[in-house]
Amino acid sequence: MNPVLLHVMIVLFVATLIRSAFGFGEALIAVPLLALRIPVAVAAPLAVLMSITVAVTIIVQDWRQIHVRSAVWLVLAALFGIPLGLLLLVAVDERIVKGLLALVIVSFSAYCLLGRNIPRLKHDHRAWLLGCGFLSGILGGAYGMNGPPLIVYGTLRRWSPQHFRATLQGYFLPASMVVMIGYWFSGLWVPAVTQYYIDCLPATILAIVLGRVVNRRMSGAVFLTATYIGLIAIGILLFAQAVHR
Repeated sequence: MNPVLLHVMIVLFVATLIRSAFGFGEALIAVPLLALRIPVAVAAPLAVLMSITVAVTIIVQDWRQIHVRSAVWLVLAALFGIPLGLLLLVAVDERIVKGLLALVIVSFSAYCLLGRNIPRLKHDHRAWLLGCGFLSGILGGAYGMNGPPLIVYGTLRRWSPQHFRATLQGYFLPASMVVMIGYWFSGLWVPAVTQYYIDCLPATILAIVLGRVVNRRMSGAVFLTATYIGLIAIGILLFAQAVHR
């Protein structure tokens, strides 16, 4: 097998397995690692195309687990945040934003891991829902990092691993489709993207299935702990990017 194709396949398998198990987390893994062997202009659309595939598959399998109301409001709030995110990208130093975001994420997650009591939202709280969706849109529009505010909201709601995984796909699917349409009109959806996608699809499907098995075997406590650890890892990566830019 072509070494480059093997590298792409392994990266997408690992990223998809994480996304399928937890519902998030592949964005900061897929593109940077893919870009080690293929151009970023190919890696980014490929990652988004795989994201759409994962989201559709999970939604078809587990649509009953989706908190539809939460997903709809998060998407609507994000639409208002995206333009501000684009402005942020132009007007504010990326290192400052990523550094502050890393500090907030790591502090919140470490606080939770230490067993401190955090608010528990028994029902959809409009202010938290719209606020997290809006922040997600800002970060998505600026840096393609929609996930952290959504994860915070899900943990505050104490969603089960199954609800967490499925509901986030209800957000990521329309967001990823909008991005992919943008790539199409920008001429970035090139034949190489489609070819890598087709070649890696069997491995991706296998990763989705394995991730679903992992997700269903996790208890709520284990899932939350893994989520906080994942957030800390994301925060560290963001801080590293802020320092080395």
